[in-house]
Amino acid sequence: MSLSIELINVFYIVAAALFIYGLKGLGSPATAVRGNLLSAIGMFIAVVVTLFSKGIVEFEWIMVAVLVGALIGAVAAQMVAMTKMPEMVALFNGSGGLASLLVGWAALYNSGNTTFTHITILLSILIGGVTFSGSLIAWGKLAEVITSRAIVFAAQRFVNALILIAIVGCGVMFGLEPSLTSPYLYGVIALSLLFGVMVVIPIGGADMPVVISLLNSYSGLAACAAGFAINNNILIVAGSLVGAAGMILTNIMCKAMNRSLANVLFSGFGAVKTASKVEGEVKPIVAEDAFLILEAASSVTFVPGYGMAVAQAQHVVRELGELLEANGTEVTYAIHPVAGRMPGHMNVLLAEANVPYDQLVEMDDINPRIANVDVAVVIGANDVVNPAARHDENSPIYGMPIINVDYARTVFVLKRSMAAGFSGVDNPLFFGDNTRMLFGDAKTSISSVIAEFKR
Repeated sequence: MSLSIELINVFYIVAAALFIYGLKGLGSPATAVRGNLLSAIGMFIAVVVTLFSKGIVEFEWIMVAVLVGALIGAVAAQMVAMTKMPEMVALFNGSGGLASLLVGWAALYNSGNTTFTHITILLSILIGGVTFSGSLIAWGKLAEVITSRAIVFAAQRFVNALILIAIVGCGVMFGLEPSLTSPYLYGVIALSLLFGVMVVIPIGGADMPVVISLLNSYSGLAACAAGFAINNNILIVAGSLVGAAGMILTNIMCKAMNRSLANVLFSGFGAVKTASKVEGEVKPIVAEDAFLILEAASSVTFVPGYGMAVAQAQHVVRELGELLEANGTEVTYAIHPVAGRMPGHMNVLLAEANVPYDQLVEMDDINPRIANVDVAVVIGANDVVNPAARHDENSPIYGMPIINVDYARTVFVLKRSMAAGFSGVDNPLFFGDNTRMLFGDAKTSISSVIAEFKR
């Protein structure tokens, strides 16, 4: 079965429109599910039309591939824990990069490739390889299979420069005599995979949200280059949208940490600076006392962090919020742009627990009124509420905008222990005069407070 060029372009326009509307829908928690569905429908149309138009496989094989892919996706979506969502996103980015690498490589089988096509093939292989191996390293850091700290060594930038020069050299040599058997082609593939590793290992755990966003952008750029390599318009459009959206989000992440992208990529977060040692007296509290303070509060702000995901406490947090509202308390949820380990991690968790969207407040909106909040409840967050970012010039997070929970009248910090956060930086908030530490599993601790409300 073959389709006319006019009909193919009509389907591609429909798919592109669905991508754009889907991407717009992802900009709000209220429309994110619908946006995701629209984008998925657009991709389904694009894939099926492309396969039919090229006569690549028979209809039966298309349906087999669709069913297998849908089954794998459905099982993965049900089985993945919310704490593992950043790791899954990293693997998604890596899969996209690997797919672009393979598509670019396969494009060499086409006869009559022009010089421009060979350049786009090289870009597809290069960016795809960097995205694939870099995403695997990001996954390893997030899953703590490898250390989450920055891995740096002497002359690291010099080594990276040599790898870049070698990539350019191999690319030029391949361009002079393009061939599937060219050793320079395999040189580009191997060096791109190595460069992806070298780019991500010097980035510390606290910068992982930026890295995830950047690798997402890379996967889009790789797909765009692959689209040029195989002359497929919808792949060019889709790749451009993902690449541009990823870059915009990366820029937002960097601004949220008051750092440039170059600083994130090349500073070796936490590898050089050492924050001042924090000492003081911790003031622990039990659930019964926490209940008495919360019951008397007129305003409560929850500040979620990765610890909430680990404890899977989002549902009990919502339940406590509802009990507080029934008691006449104003309840809000303060969201830091880089809380968790991927962009929007806390928004996803709270949306899963059906927390009302209008109660979610961004950092820039909550900080001007945080001093009037009776109780700020920090649930597993560390770096995004660390006052050292404001005053300790030796701290790796110095200058990073934070949620100023220490300005609230009372602060509850829910943690299992006094251990530092993902970046390894101590937090003076824990020793503040207005801070009370509620130690233990966050879900268990909040459930105990809920039990006091229900008595």
